Formats: sequence, structure tokens, C-alpha cells
Amino acid sequence: PYGHQQYAPGVSADPRAQLASGVDQFMIRTNAWMAAGVGITGLAAFLASSSETLLITLFAGPMLWVTLFAPLVFVMIFASRIPKMQPNTAIGVFLLFSVIMGVSLAPIFLAYTGASIASVFAISAVTYGALAIWGFTTKRHLAAWGKFLFMAVIGLIVSGVVMMVMSYGFHMTINPVFFMARAMIGVLIFAGLTAYDTQKLKQLYLVRGGGGNLAIIGALTLYLDFINLFLFLLRLFGGSRD
Repeated sequence: PYGHQQYAPGVSADPRAQLASGVDQFMIRTNAWMAAGVGITGLAAFLASSSETLLITLFAGPMLWVTLFAPLVFVMIFASRIPKMQPNTAIGVFLLFSVIMGVSLAPIFLAYTGASIASVFAISAVTYGALAIWGFTTKRHLAAWGKFLFMAVIGLIVSGVVMMVMSYGFHMTINPVFFMARAMIGVLIFAGLTAYDTQKLKQLYLVRGGGGNLAIIGALTLYLDFINLFLFLLRLFGGSRD
């Protein structure tokens, strides 16, 4: 019981005050792991894009579907098991997922110029940072956004699958206007999720502390927000290669 603990002079005995004083460090640690995952993804994507043999193997024929859907299946399994993992195992699997995601994103280095990828990445980083800071500091409760944003993400996934089946399976051309509209909606959704998830992680920490691999769970959540924000911005502003 808290009443039986001894505290050094000058240290608050209120556990809520202790949590409040540690929330900044927790969010910094969470975002540091997120940034590490993004960095590994970028490196893996660049290296994979440099190997013509690897690209042909992964993105031609039936392997295309495996490559495209492997990150989604992996993250669904991983996310459900993180709380039960040892901390080092959770970190290792998160970094492994970052590599898998990077390999699946290798074609962006063939579709877009390096300069446009770098500029859109910078825009994404600034946008993410501003939204995360707002989500962390705002007094406005964002809980009401959760269900709406979740359903919107499901809609994006379903529409993406339908587009891939139509273009690859039925060889149909999708109207570019639809691509642009979907990209703009995607930017709005993941911008909202960045603020919402940041506030949610802060509140979770204040309620129960940082145990149970919460930092890695948070890093994975924010990583997915950032990657999707970047990809949708890239579709809007990325310069295509000739």
C-alpha cells in the first residue's frame, strides 16, 4: 500500500504526481523507438530498391500479394501479442516489422524521385511533430474521434484492396481523381490519428504507468500513423520519375 512506502525528502509521495513527472520522458522514449523504426524502414526500402533481383522476386507474380499483405498480417499478430512479450523480444519484433515494412515499400524509390521523397518526408516529420505536440498538450478530449477514425481506416483498407484487385486482377484503370481524393482523405485521417493516439498514450501512462511494453505499443501505433501519413502525402506531392 502507498501509505506504507518510505520516500526520500523532497520526493512526492503521490503516485499521480510521480506519473505526471514521468510522462514527458515516456513520450520521448516512445517517439525515439518510433523514429528508430521509421529509420530502419527507410534504410530497408532503399537497400531493397537497389536489388533488381529482389524486386523481381518480391513484386512479380503471386509473390506480389504476399509482399503487399505481409506487413498487415504481421502487425495484426504482433500487436495482439506485445503485452505478453518480454521487453527485449517486443523491441526485436518491432524492429523486424520495420524491416518487413521497408522491403514492401521499396517500389517508392522507383516510382518517385529521391528529392521528392526527401521533401515529403520532411513535410511529414514537421506535420507529425506539430500534431503530436498538439495532441499531448491540448485540453480538448479527443476520445470521441476514436471510433470515427477507426472506421475511416477500415474504409481506406477496403478501398485499397478493391483498387488493387481491380487494377491487377481485372486490369482496370482507376480514375486518377479517385486516387487523389483517397490520398487527401488518408492525410486527414492519419493526421487526426496522430493527435488522438498521442493523447491516448499520455492518458494510458497517467493511469497505469509505462509497464506492459506500453512504450513499444505506443511506438508501433505512432509508427503506423507516421508511415501512412507519409505515404498519402507522397501520393499527393511526390514527383514521379520519367
